[in-house]
Parts: sequence; structure tokens; C-alpha cells
Amino acid sequence: MAKNKANVAHVEEGIPWKHIVGFALSIVLTLLAVWVVFESTLSKSVIVTIIFIFAFIQAALQLLMFMHMTEGQNGRVQVSNILFAAFIAIVVVIGSYWVMEIGHMNHLL
Repeated sequence: MAKNKANVAHVEEGIPWKHIVGFALSIVLTLLAVWVVFESTLSKSVIVTIIFIFAFIQAALQLLMFMHMTEGQNGRVQVSNILFAAFIAIVVVIGSYWVMEIGHMNHLL
């Protein structure tokens, strides 16, 4: 029987350093977000912005470290699909907020 390299799982021996580093960075990002909320004297809008930035960084980190997004023959295609989906999601959220904000302003007039 011939083995197809695309179907054979890649098994690493030893300590999974990539997973340990990813886990540690996820914990650090979470603790930084908690510190910003409880210990900083920043305004609420700045705190929310910082939390969103940490959330996007952590989501990207988990996709790269744990989901093995860039590994394999079509890693570049997977990255472009994720970036396109993120772009569409951002457009939908910002567009929805913009439409609701204009509707609210017109309602007040």
C-alpha cells in the first residue's frame, strides 16, 4: 500500500513547544486585558479599544498556534480565506453600527 503524504498525520516527538508558547501568550494577553480593566485609569472607550485589540491578537495567535492554519499544502489559501472572512465581518459590524447611528440621529430630529 502506498501512503499518501497528505493523509498522514504529522507526529512530533518531545515537548510541544509551539503549544506551550501559544498557551503562555494567551494567558499573558488575558491577564493584560484584566489588568487594563481593573487597574488602569483610562476612559471606558480606550479600555474597550484595548480589549478588542487584545482579543484580535489572541484570536490570531490561537489560529496560528493551535489550529495549524499555515501548515499544509494550502496554508496560504487558508490564511487568505480567514482574512477575507474577517474583512466581511468587520464591514458588516461597522456598516450595521453606521446605519443604526444614522437612523438614531434622524429619529431625534
